[in-house]
Amino acid sequence: MQPRLDSKDLRILEMIQDDCRLAAREISAKIGLPVTTVFARIKRMEKAGIIKGYHAVLDAAKLNVSTTAFVLASFAYQRDGDKTLSQREVAKEVARFPEVQEVHIISGDWDILIKVRAGDVESVGKFVVDKLRLVKGVEKTLTCLVFESQKETTSLPLWPPQA
Repeated sequence: MQPRLDSKDLRILEMIQDDCRLAAREISAKIGLPVTTVFARIKRMEKAGIIKGYHAVLDAAKLNVSTTAFVLASFAYQRDGDKTLSQREVAKEVARFPEVQEVHIISGDWDILIKVRAGDVESVGKFVVDKLRLVKGVEKTLTCLVFESQKETTSLPLWPPQA
């Protein structure tokens, strides 16, 4: 059972999402709770799996992986008399590639949505042709290149407080 979160818990989560390097002392000063209480609340939310980890946000352009593409993929559930393929297994196989940032099993005409980061358009093409299309069961793909991103975040909407 997930613990109930009050407005102070949500404020702590909001602050951690914005800057995970904040010390409990800094959070305490901003929300008016004792440092030990803030620390205990953070530990409780970590233990409950609400806080899954802490990560740095890197600048893709400075690391030469500024080309983003979303690739839609469909696959054959059965191939050449082989056993039936699992959509989850295909998604797990795709997720192993280092160029892949996200893999989502989706509804509609396509089976999987993949977010890819690469150095340039040619690298995206090589990924699709030389890696993705060779995954057992992948039948067809549609690649959408991103020209410009207006918003990209890992932050979750946290308000209003849960009842």
